[in-house]
Amino acid sequence: MGFLQLFYVASVPMIKVLLISVLGLLLALDRVDILGGTARTHVNHMVFYVFNPAMVGDNLAKTITWESLKSVWFMPFNVLATFLIGSALGWLLIKLLRPPKHLEGLILGCCSTGNLGNLPIVIIPAICREKGSPFGDPDVCYQYGMAYASLSMALGAVFVWSYVYNIMRNSAMKFQREGNSDGDFRKLKASAENPESLLDGRSETLNPSKDAMDDAYTMLLPNAEPVENTKVPISEKIKSYLVKILTSVNWKHMFAPSTTAAIVGFVIGLIPLLRNLLIGSDAPLRVVESSATMLGDAAIPTVTIILGANLLRGLKGTSSMWSTTVGIVAVRYIFLPILGALVVKGAIHVGLVNSDPLYHFVLLLQYSLPPAMNIGTIAQLFGGTESECSFIMLWTYVLASVAVTLWSTYFMWLVS
Repeated sequence: MGFLQLFYVASVPMIKVLLISVLGLLLALDRVDILGGTARTHVNHMVFYVFNPAMVGDNLAKTITWESLKSVWFMPFNVLATFLIGSALGWLLIKLLRPPKHLEGLILGCCSTGNLGNLPIVIIPAICREKGSPFGDPDVCYQYGMAYASLSMALGAVFVWSYVYNIMRNSAMKFQREGNSDGDFRKLKASAENPESLLDGRSETLNPSKDAMDDAYTMLLPNAEPVENTKVPISEKIKSYLVKILTSVNWKHMFAPSTTAAIVGFVIGLIPLLRNLLIGSDAPLRVVESSATMLGDAAIPTVTIILGANLLRGLKGTSSMWSTTVGIVAVRYIFLPILGALVVKGAIHVGLVNSDPLYHFVLLLQYSLPPAMNIGTIAQLFGGTESECSFIMLWTYVLASVAVTLWSTYFMWLVS
């Protein structure tokens, strides 16, 4: 299949995303105010608690069996690799740019986590249904593509709220401890342990501390407390480290509705009795599955509209963020996809990944996506970087229409 034909197939989904996102942005304008602040909150809640879980659970229940489970076991390791490689590149970017201390956690978060849920569930079905797709029968491609995208969404939620959440939390706590009074630090620490309390009040802008010279790498640790010089047995160190990790993880957010729905979908798909009751045209309780399908079908258009509406705030960003934004764009759209292609092709070469080209494409696509929208939510939880985050999100998503199209074209050529 020619490169130009693949480029056309890859560009159609991104054009659809761009058009519907622009519609969402227009609906969020003050003079229109259909998707104002309150409306966006309610729609976000509907997507988060209803549409996405229905779509994830339904698609996994229909496609996951013991046989198919053997073919997707590598995806969790691939998602973990995107986070670790992105974190390493983000750390190098911080060393190169030396941004204000309060932005280091935001930069690491944007570099380490991609939009593993919303964009794949838009891009993959559109590519499957486009004439000239290299992935064969559109219906089969759609069924398995949605299952891969749903699993990607669930895994992304787990890693964002267990890994990136703690990076950004520790960054905010470190900055407050080094650059502000002890009282402010205790207040932020209490808020970090109970992040919902921050949503009830107005976040204060944090100012960078000139004397804060700690290595940005320490934010990758689950706790930023100083290490004592006393000798401690290795077993005690390991035990203490694991306890810190378990106590610092935001379990409530990590088991988000989409993640819980993924677990339910796996249980239904893997247990023959439940599968026969719910899945299939002859299933006694097929009305339950068809209702979930109906709700899940609303996820893609709603997610895309609200994506554009959520980017509105970035139009009011500050020009001082240009160098940081360019660095994040380079990490997410140049270096990370190149390194990701090496990881995936290496895994294919040694036989860790099955021979399905669509599965290969999804694994590769996970390295070329813009930052996760949940980064904005985390930035609001800890305060001080909301405007900078909005600015970064706006331009990374604007450029995604070009970057993701080009990388999708190359990845389809690579796997076909």
